[in-house]
Amino acid sequence: MQSLFSFIVKPKNERYDNIKKIGNKNLILNSEISDHRYVSRTGIVLAVPKENNTKIKVNDEVIVHHNVFRRWYNQKGKEVNTKSFYKENKYLVYPDQIFLYKRNNKWYAPDEYCFVKPIISNNILSNNKEVPYRGIIKYISKNLDDINIGDLVGFRPNSEYEFVVDGERLYRVLTKFITIKYERQGNEKEYNPSWAKGS
Repeated sequence: MQSLFSFIVKPKNERYDNIKKIGNKNLILNSEISDHRYVSRTGIVLAVPKENNTKIKVNDEVIVHHNVFRRWYNQKGKEVNTKSFYKENKYLVYPDQIFLYKRNNKWYAPDEYCFVKPIISNNILSNNKEVPYRGIIKYISKNLDDINIGDLVGFRPNSEYEFVVDGERLYRVLTKFITIKYERQGNEKEYNPSWAKGS
């Protein structure tokens, strides 16, 4: 089965990622279905669209929009699926709802997106632990001239969206919002809060 314009994706594990293992016990972090922060964003591709020239293939692991697997309450208070729900643990996902894909244990970014790792702030006069709107390229597509993985870049304010990928807190940024490439000074350190490592 193939959709004309959408990928068919299933959750990699569960629809929600709201349980953390501490020792031999499970801690439930959240019991609200409407909180997007605890919706699983990791899926497995079951089928690719017929009318889309994509690098993503069947069986690739993907990072998707938080609303894909989410459930919510409608105006009558009834628990319902989002419009992405297709049937029996299968979801229709548009190409712009896939932000990363993994093949052979390596992550790749589609052409529109890149992922930036925040860096530690050395400003002793600021309470910010990271430098705002600046970071190191972690994953990128090949459509940005002269910018590569490991480069220090700046991005437009409020263009970033937080993800945790393989225990690393990253910002997803549209490639068109990367505004500048900085020269590395050699003292930039990546910032990864301890809570992200346990995700």
